[in-house]
Amino acid sequence: MGHPLSISARGGGCRSTTVLCVRRGDSVVMAADGQVTLGASVMKHSAKKIRRLYQDKVLAGFGGIDRRTRSRSSGRFETKLEQYAGNLGRSAVELAKDWRTDRMLRHLEALLIVCDTTATFVLSGTGDVIEPDDGIVAIGSGGSYALASGARADGEHGTERTGDCGEELADRGADLHLYQRPVDD
Repeated sequence: MGHPLSISARGGGCRSTTVLCVRRGDSVVMAADGQVTLGASVMKHSAKKIRRLYQDKVLAGFGGIDRRTRSRSSGRFETKLEQYAGNLGRSAVELAKDWRTDRMLRHLEALLIVCDTTATFVLSGTGDVIEPDDGIVAIGSGGSYALASGARADGEHGTERTGDCGEELADRGADLHLYQRPVDD
């Protein structure tokens, strides 16, 4: 067994864990755990994985991206939002095209959730654009746990405020996943 901080150590390379997005009607909330791990070690608890873009009308949550690449991706996405007057769908498709053609970006093992009051999209580092069927989407190594918690809790909190529901779902996912920690207020 190698050193716990070794990239080849059990658990793989650098991992940025969980981003969760919950939509109810035209209300939407995005939550992230802020944790970055390298192998089996937690390297950071306060990573900023969510950004407000385009006059604070769009939320973008990043999973599996280092800070420098996150800045480059969010800058490109914000440029697309400006270019297409805040049209989230068109901007997402155009960024995906860039990801497919840019030599540096096309090899990203990353996911991005973007949302506004009307739509939510997941963009992959390979240039895929996915619009989820329901109002809950999660990415990152803890995403499946947060999503499972969301599906279970969705029926329990149908009229609850979206922000409270999103935080509770992220906390439930943290209870199930080793690397995820509860969301801080």
